[in-house]
Amino acid sequence: EVQFVESGGGLVQPGGSLRLSCVVSGLTFDDVAVAWFRQAPGKEREGVSCIISKDNNTYYADSVKGRFFISSDNAKNTVYLQMNRLKAEDTANYFCAAIRPPVSIGTSTWPNTWEYDYWGQGTQVTVSS
Repeated sequence: EVQFVESGGGLVQPGGSLRLSCVVSGLTFDDVAVAWFRQAPGKEREGVSCIISKDNNTYYADSVKGRFFISSDNAKNTVYLQMNRLKAEDTANYFCAAIRPPVSIGTSTWPNTWEYDYWGQGTQVTVSS
C-alpha cells in the first residue's frame, strides 16, 4: 500500500518561506515521479512542481518558477518543496502525488492529474498578513 506523510504547511506572511515534505512509503525511488499539486477553494487542482527520481528532472508551473524548488532524498523516500517569496495567491491545500514505474511523463504531461496513481491527503498553506 502506498502512503504519503505530508508536512510543513502553515500560516506565513507574504514574502516568507515554507518547506513542505512528503515521505512516500510503498514505492521505491528507483523510478518514480513525485509531484506537488495545490487546490484553492473554488479552483481546480493545479500542478506546482514535479521531480523524476531516476534522472532528477524537475518541472515547475510558470507561476512558481524562480520561487519554489523541488528536491528529493531518495534514501529517505522523501520529496521536498522549498517555497520562497510566498504570495497570497499561493494559499491552497498542497497535495503530494506519485506515478508508479515505469515513469513516462514530460514537459507537457506532468501537470495532468490523471497521470498520477497515488495521492496524499494534503497540507494547508496560508499566506496572509
